Amino acid sequence: MLAGLLLLGISLFLLAYRYYGRLLEQLVELHPERPTPSHADYDGQDRVPTNRWVLLGHHFSSIAGAGPIVGPIIAAAAYGWLPAFIWIIAGSILVGGVHDFLSLMASIRNRGRSIAEVARLYMSPFAWKVFLIFIWFTLVYVLTVFVDMTASTFAISGAVAASSALYLLLAVALGLALYRLHIPVLYASLVAVPFVFLIIPEGIAFPLRLPTSWAVLGQTQKTWSLLLLAYCFIASVVPVWCLLQPRDYLSSFLLYAAILGGFLGILIGGVIPRMVKMADPTSALQLQYPAFLSWLPENPGPLFPFLFITVACGACSGFHSLVSSGTTAKQLDREQDARFVGYGAMLIEGTLALIALITVASLSLSDAPNKAIPTQLFASGMSRFLQVLGLPAPLGLTFGLLVLSSFLLTTLDTATRLSRYVFEEFFSFQKSGGRYLATLASLVLPVFFSLITLKDKTGNPMPAWKAVWPVFGATNQLLAALALAVATVWLQSRKRPIGMTLPPALFMAAMTLWSLLFIIRDHLLAPNGNRLIGAIALLLLLLALAVFAETFRFLRRPQGPPTGMNS
Repeated sequence: MLAGLLLLGISLFLLAYRYYGRLLEQLVELHPERPTPSHADYDGQDRVPTNRWVLLGHHFSSIAGAGPIVGPIIAAAAYGWLPAFIWIIAGSILVGGVHDFLSLMASIRNRGRSIAEVARLYMSPFAWKVFLIFIWFTLVYVLTVFVDMTASTFAISGAVAASSALYLLLAVALGLALYRLHIPVLYASLVAVPFVFLIIPEGIAFPLRLPTSWAVLGQTQKTWSLLLLAYCFIASVVPVWCLLQPRDYLSSFLLYAAILGGFLGILIGGVIPRMVKMADPTSALQLQYPAFLSWLPENPGPLFPFLFITVACGACSGFHSLVSSGTTAKQLDREQDARFVGYGAMLIEGTLALIALITVASLSLSDAPNKAIPTQLFASGMSRFLQVLGLPAPLGLTFGLLVLSSFLLTTLDTATRLSRYVFEEFFSFQKSGGRYLATLASLVLPVFFSLITLKDKTGNPMPAWKAVWPVFGATNQLLAALALAVATVWLQSRKRPIGMTLPPALFMAAMTLWSLLFIIRDHLLAPNGNRLIGAIALLLLLLALAVFAETFRFLRRPQGPPTGMNS
């Protein structure tokens, strides 16, 4: 049954890529000869034409943070596996994939501008400013959540920390080989990719642990947080070819290996033992967790609306619009690659979300997965799946954690670079030195969140990621609704149908605004709530309402394409 769920999901994704993806291409009217921003505005820094396989790896690694793992695990544990399964499939195909593809195309047709800048061009300067503020706060939440998760992973496993450090050095070497020595991608990959997997046992043999004297406020995890934020600063200001592109390209092989290994482990562990008489049937991976548990669990909250913000990146993510319009649009070689990179990467991420969901579905209710740390649960699940293929449990566990850390690192430096773009855009920085100031400004709040201790309703300390996750999910999904709204205005300005964008925009807006009201009630109005989180949730709610009001105003009075734009 577990294998059947995964095969059903993958089959639906393949059909969607072939048929629904083609409809999306027809919707935007691709022009094979139109130069993309990477050619028209080449600068060797951010705008660089990129092989579509390399760009798919970079884009997929950037969007596939811990969200498609943590979100489905939390949702499946709270509500049962069936609601999360349905939303992952429907959301990836009809909402998330559409959102990612159109964010990418709207940016490409407007010289690689961000989705916020597209809002300014087709709506108003007011919508642009409000959108930028909203995006910046979203990125702050992304950095806060994923820095805390990465730091906790490094603090727990010195093997993962060592493997991650070696992996970053390998990425720099690959970047130099591709862009300075001009070695073809295929040959460089044949050398570099095997090393990605060889560093896993090296990390186990030589774990990296920080001395206790380095502990900040008595916690090495906080030290790791500060070191990771310093890494984010460096990764944000160096050229994309030096670290971001090759690191994400190599990450994609880890991600593909995790998906393939998880798929084969689930297939063989769930089907083959039942077919082979010599196998022990009790060793088979089985569907044990209930399909449905409750409409109203205390944590994370009622199924409507919290399912749709908890699954987060596994079905739809506003963060993807920032990647699509922030970095990927500046590197796309040809318009024909947009479906492959934009829509295809979302469906691959949906597959990853299904594998994460199955780590819960394969457990019994007595295992209490709702009380486990999601990242550890995923790594343990990957270890079990890979054991079926003959991989030793410690190696499988380290591999699972390294996959997670690669997700997290790619999201961290991409989010920092994007927040730098937003800051530069908001204040119209023109000089190259502005990127240093913009990056520092974007890291102030994550540093603050890394140093303080957040508490739950009873006053007990809790991980920053757990405290911030609900409002992060709501903010992230609301950003997706806003990006879909901008895409709707863009399509209408070009006199194109809006039936593929307006319904998902309205649905995501309704679910996320509803969830923000719950968060404001629980944190700003409740006696023991976190006032800071509640206040930011209220601010984001007001900003979102302002952008939606602008959207509907311009939908009632559609404007033509701005003068000089490649619309």
